[in-house]
Amino acid sequence: MDLDLVLVRAFVTVVDEAHFGRAAEVLSVSQQAVSKRVARLEAQLGARLLTRNASGVTLTAAGHRFLGPARRALAVGDLAADVARSEERPLRIDVWGHLFAPMRTVQQALQHAPGLDVEPGPGRDLPAVISALSRGEIDAGFGRVHPADVPDGDLAHRLVRLEPVDAILGAGHPLADRDELRPADLRGSTLVFPAAASRLDFLVRFADQFGIPDRSQGPNLGFGHLIDRVSAGPRCFSLLPADVPLPDGTAIRTVPLVDPTPLYAWSLIWRRDDHHPRLPDLAEAFAAAGRGSRWLEYRLSPT
Repeated sequence: MDLDLVLVRAFVTVVDEAHFGRAAEVLSVSQQAVSKRVARLEAQLGARLLTRNASGVTLTAAGHRFLGPARRALAVGDLAADVARSEERPLRIDVWGHLFAPMRTVQQALQHAPGLDVEPGPGRDLPAVISALSRGEIDAGFGRVHPADVPDGDLAHRLVRLEPVDAILGAGHPLADRDELRPADLRGSTLVFPAAASRLDFLVRFADQFGIPDRSQGPNLGFGHLIDRVSAGPRCFSLLPADVPLPDGTAIRTVPLVDPTPLYAWSLIWRRDDHHPRLPDLAEAFAAAGRGSRWLEYRLSPT
């Protein structure tokens, strides 16, 4: 079956707007034309995709199954049109985990691909980046990836960097003068979360693994706010990847963690059906940076 993307776009727009009339405004056609296009698509597929109700429209079971592939089909069609009409567009990559400065790693990787035209952007978190990938708004994402949260088959992800993690403590913390710390040494301290714990599985797993029950959550108000919270508590600490630069003039001590050394995992993620011609070059740039800086050369604990 040769799907008509005009019909597919009408269906997706109706879903996004949750209303045939609003979809017609977006597409600059009549509501009757939108209804006819969706009806033709349903006839071609032999399945009902939408049902109308008092509040707008809802997806049928077939509509739910069709929506994701429909969005990807439109994204590929738009990409094909862009390539035919103009020069190659930039490769779009969103990063997340901003308090841990993901752009440090992206910048190092791009040094290995000087001719690669990349358009970086901020992503809120992994679910937001996965959503943007599914809609074809971006080509790749970079940050901490939890494999259980990645839909099977749709997305690919590659571990590109394991970064040692340090403890940051206020100058008045009893352990601040140590040259190194074992994670177990921090059991009597309070782990400061820079955002809601639900968005920071790394810190949750660290606290669970090493028996740290005292945890302080708060809104994500930026790096300076995290530093202030750590500095204010006499037994507070938090964790940062070792290469994250601290602001000048902070009363904070950075102490390496050993036996074991926690590793923060950075990954690249992309849609398997993304056909941007430079996506393989982006993956190779990260691989080349990793080989040169030995990002993955660690002996991992079985736990």
